[in-house]
Amino acid sequence: MGIYDRDYYQRDEGGFSFRAPQSVVGKLVLVTFAVWVADALLFSDSHQLGDLLAAKPDSLWKPWLWWQFITYGFMHSVRPEHIILNMLTLWIFGTEVEPALGRNEFLRLYLVLLAVGGVAWAAIAAISGEPARMALEGASAAVVGVVVLFILQNPHRTILFMFVIPMPAWLLGVLLVGGDVYGAMARNPADHVAYVAHLAGAGFAFLYYRLHWNFSRLVAAPQWGSSWRRPRLRIHVPVDEAETEVADADLSRQVDEILEKIHSQGESSLTRKERRILEAASRQYQRRRQGKGEGIRE
Repeated sequence: MGIYDRDYYQRDEGGFSFRAPQSVVGKLVLVTFAVWVADALLFSDSHQLGDLLAAKPDSLWKPWLWWQFITYGFMHSVRPEHIILNMLTLWIFGTEVEPALGRNEFLRLYLVLLAVGGVAWAAIAAISGEPARMALEGASAAVVGVVVLFILQNPHRTILFMFVIPMPAWLLGVLLVGGDVYGAMARNPADHVAYVAHLAGAGFAFLYYRLHWNFSRLVAAPQWGSSWRRPRLRIHVPVDEAETEVADADLSRQVDEILEKIHSQGESSLTRKERRILEAASRQYQRRRQGKGEGIRE
């Protein structure tokens, strides 16, 4: 199969149709809104769904409830502005971060950001002696992490703050993190904002970017000692050695498989051999084009 035959190279046909979103960001938004609607329609009085999915400070001491440190991110207040702000922000910034990481890696990172934010909030709440009836709801920890990752990847991109004020992305990061730091230090009980979860998500996203972490490599690692960081060094391989690894007969198949992997897991998931194959294939393609050009030159 050629690369232009794959589904992610096909353009959408015109017309109206009901289709599930193809991106992870779209699916996360859809699932989160579905949970919110279910809670509003079926459990609006008892809030049983919130009690089941939300994280609590004492969840730390109950391993059988640790799954709540992820499910809380799909639960939101009945007030629509809470879920609308979170999902709109996720859509705006996540649709640019996801292609850079790959679908699978973005999903793993999103869930880890939720877990880190939830555990950090529960730990601080328990240390501070907050009442056990407190509950954490909302995807803000993961959403803030995604925004920070976008800013680190595009620090000088001009964005519209509040859809009106143009500013560089790095300034948005300063305002975002600075506001969370101030809120966490002020500790206004009437605020009802989990600033600690926001800061934990932002901090983890910063480490993820700066230390070149990659969960796809960790999951695929065959041995405990395998690295889960993104490759940082370029390895020079002589032309002849690299090209011997690529047989002309199956070159197209190998390139297709590598492109599929980049699409699903991100470029950082490639092994050194796969990178050498792409480099060798690129050189072969360039030589073929040059050869064709020489043949028709007058």
